[in-house]
Amino acid sequence: MLILAALFVFTACASVFPRRTRRVELRVLVWNIHAGRDAAGQRNLERVAALVKQRGIDIVLLQEIDSLTTRSGGEDQANELARLSGLHVRFGNALAYQGGGYGVATLTRWKPDSSRLVRLNVSPPQARSGGSTEPRGALRVHLSVPSGGPLVIYNTHWDASRTDTNRVQEAGSFLEDAARQPGNVLLGGDLNSEPGSRPYLRITEAGFRDLWPGCGAGDGLTFPVAKPVKRIDYLLSRGIVRCVGASVMADSASDHRGVEFTVLVP
Repeated sequence: MLILAALFVFTACASVFPRRTRRVELRVLVWNIHAGRDAAGQRNLERVAALVKQRGIDIVLLQEIDSLTTRSGGEDQANELARLSGLHVRFGNALAYQGGGYGVATLTRWKPDSSRLVRLNVSPPQARSGGSTEPRGALRVHLSVPSGGPLVIYNTHWDASRTDTNRVQEAGSFLEDAARQPGNVLLGGDLNSEPGSRPYLRITEAGFRDLWPGCGAGDGLTFPVAKPVKRIDYLLSRGIVRCVGASVMADSASDHRGVEFTVLVP
C-alpha cells in the first residue's frame, strides 16, 4: 500500500510539474564567402575553414560556392572546405557556370539524413549579363541532432536585383516547400533583402522569426565588409528553436561579414 501511495504522489506531482524539455546548443554560421575569395580578391578557403574550426561551428551555411569553374581554377570548393574543416558537406548546384557549377554549401558536424536543392522559380527568369538566366535555389538538409531531434535546414542566396520583384517570388517558392516540412526549420543565407522589405515581410508574416533582433549584439550589418551599411544575411526559424547569442564577425575573409548564432534546439 505504501508503494502504491508513493506512486500516486509521484504521478500527481509529475502532472503539476511537467518535465523540462532538454535543448541542445548549436553554433550556426551564415556566410557569403564570395567564391572563396577575400575582400581583395585573393583565394582563401584555408582561412575560411580555419575560422570555422576555431569557432567550433556545428552548422555552416555558405553562399557563392564554385564547383570546378574556370574562375576558381577547377577547384571543388565545397568538398575542399569539408576536407579542411572535418565537417560533412552538401552542395546545392544552382547554376551551370564556366564549365562547372555555382551555388550554396551546407557543412554539418553530423552526417545529414538527406538533402535536396529546391528550385526557387520566378517569372520571367532572372537575367544574367550575356543574356543567360540565373536560377536560384534553397538547399534543404534534414539533420538528426544527437541528444536532440530532427532539424530541417535551408541554405539560400536570393536575387541581387535592385527591385524586390524576384525576391518576393523566391520567398513564395521557399514557403511552399517549407510548408511541407514538419517540426523545427531554420532558414539561413544571403537574402539580399533588408529588414522591413517585401521579401522579408513575406517570410516573417508566414511564421518565420528573424533571430537577430532577440539575441544579436550590435546593428547586425554585414555588407560590404569594409564598412557595412546593410543587414542582408540572416538566420530565421520556425518552431521552438531559440537564439541565445549572435554576433557579426569582424573579418575581411569575404566581401560579406559572416554572422554567427548560438541556438538551442530540442
